[in-house]
Amino acid sequence: MTANDPDARALTPRDVAVRAAVADDVAGICGFGEAHVRAHYAPLIGTAAADEQVRRWWSPQYVGAAVAARDVVVAERDGRVVGVAQHGRAGHDHVVYKLYVAPGLRGSRLGPRLVAALVERLPPDVDRLFVEHVAANRRAAAFYEREGFAVDHVDPHPSGDPALGTVWRMRTLPR
Repeated sequence: MTANDPDARALTPRDVAVRAAVADDVAGICGFGEAHVRAHYAPLIGTAAADEQVRRWWSPQYVGAAVAARDVVVAERDGRVVGVAQHGRAGHDHVVYKLYVAPGLRGSRLGPRLVAALVERLPPDVDRLFVEHVAANRRAAAFYEREGFAVDHVDPHPSGDPALGTVWRMRTLPR
């Protein structure tokens, strides 16, 4: 957090509401993606691939459908989206496909709160949760390790570049 960052003041759990996303959140979620995802991913996967991430996964159509399916939770502070998490399925498995916190709030324990909100929404018989991230995203890798997600497998990228592989992690859920 920096002094010039609007999110930089001390954070308490009461300052940020973590809740299910609703249709009125779609524009804010898309704006959050525009503001943060490209800048985060461009150094890791290249500008063109980062642009494609935003176009594909942060469009009003895609986000709107995910919100309507009740797969998205948001962190909101002072009426602004400052964090987003999205759940989905890969076959029978439940997967966290999005987990983003505004740069000025990283390290504030908001990420674990977003994951917990997704877990609370899962059916009671779900006993494990997967996450996936690009191998070059070492910050995500460290976060997921701290949160108990162990590497399950790595899908190589078609380019053969190991930094662009998809790392799949899994955590057993206490039920």
